[in-house]
Amino acid sequence: MAALLNVFSHLYTSTMSFFNLLLLKTLFLIRSLAPGSKVTNPDNLFRIICAQYLSLVEKANPAIHYSEKPTRKQSRECAVCLSEFMKGERVRRLRCNHTFHKECLDRWLQQYLATCPLCRARVLPDEIVVNYHQLQDNIRNGGSYDDTVFLLSALYDCSLKKTCLR
Repeated sequence: MAALLNVFSHLYTSTMSFFNLLLLKTLFLIRSLAPGSKVTNPDNLFRIICAQYLSLVEKANPAIHYSEKPTRKQSRECAVCLSEFMKGERVRRLRCNHTFHKECLDRWLQQYLATCPLCRARVLPDEIVVNYHQLQDNIRNGGSYDDTVFLLSALYDCSLKKTCLR
């Protein structure tokens, strides 16, 4: 009797999961067919992905305001744009202790691998970077909406795990 109850419990759970997935797919289909849908617009998807990626960078390496009292090891100029730091500018100091303008480093991290421009130390885990670049490629190449949702959820899921930022 217990085995039969266990089978029905698994059957109920499987059925509910199937119908929930079917309902979600139907909702995504309806939203994707709506004219001017904000979710499926490639520009909006790209902005969402970039914002999420940069929030992960911010969590791992918060931006700070530059003060004109650098330590002996700290450079006074950004190695990306080769401009001197000005007092009060937003900069990022990476774990490797290299410092860059926030905008310069963010642009670098979006265009290249998520590594320090000077020593190539990793800024973010490889799986986050791979998901981010796959999403970018998928949007640029007109990939399916399902693939984009899947990859975006993978990036979001990874951002929730504490182990991803270690």
